[in-house]
Amino acid sequence: MNVRESKSSRRSFVATIGCLPFVGFPNAFADLKPNTPKGLRVFTCGHSFHVWVAPILADLAEKAGIADHKLTGVSSIGGSRVVQHWNVADGKNAAKKALAAKNVDVLTLSPIWLPDEGIESFVRYGVEHNPDLRILVQEYWLPNDEYNPVYPLDTKKKVDHNAVDLSVLREANARYERDIEAHVREINTRLGKESVFVVPVGAASIVLREQIEAGKHRILKVQWRLFRDDWGHPTVPLKVLAAYCFFAAIYQRSPIGLPMPKEFEENKEFAIPSLNAALQQIAWEAVSANPMSGLKVEAGIK
Repeated sequence: MNVRESKSSRRSFVATIGCLPFVGFPNAFADLKPNTPKGLRVFTCGHSFHVWVAPILADLAEKAGIADHKLTGVSSIGGSRVVQHWNVADGKNAAKKALAAKNVDVLTLSPIWLPDEGIESFVRYGVEHNPDLRILVQEYWLPNDEYNPVYPLDTKKKVDHNAVDLSVLREANARYERDIEAHVREINTRLGKESVFVVPVGAASIVLREQIEAGKHRILKVQWRLFRDDWGHPTVPLKVLAAYCFFAAIYQRSPIGLPMPKEFEENKEFAIPSLNAALQQIAWEAVSANPMSGLKVEAGIK
């Protein structure tokens, strides 16, 4: 199988998951637990569709037995582009300080739309201080359930998340996915090495929405249960799904079999083992199927 065929097969695999019944996967985490990876130092820059992933990720790492995972810091700016985090004054720029101090192994970024020159600025600055730095860029779910990459975002548009045609949404997300992946490839090409990767949270969210529409989750009876507002701010299940995607990409391993995250323990209506298992499965398959995630294994995908 050539590279193009391999990438295509990985993409098509994840595209079909939402149509399949959830039967659960073997406890891949239990199989890997003796080989617990070394904890990594993670810094997160983002907005309200991303910054909350940092504490959830720390909880997941602890539950995975990764005792030395460290949250180095968070730069939180509402509705921000990455360049806004880059442009914070040097004396107050916690991200630059941490990178310059060589105190970051993984930097997570969440652009809204592209181009966003802040991504490459952080990449070059970070790799200059730590050549092994990995930068993970979040491909997130589409605001207002549409790919309309213009500024400013329409935060007051009325959207019925239950009425969206998921086949249309999947194609819109695929266009966004192609754009963000092309941008990342261009940065890596100019850099001369692969340091920047994509975490396909948006693709994973569509699989979950397809399962909800198919009636596979009794607590998530309608798609609106994933959102707090028309724009698409996430509720707890979507946050946990995103965190599982980042766990898989950062630690290069399946989250399947991890215990109930604190986010569910504190929001007991979602503390359902079958839901937790389904989110783990969706996240792992989305990250495994995306050739831009940096995952070094294909999780049995042919």
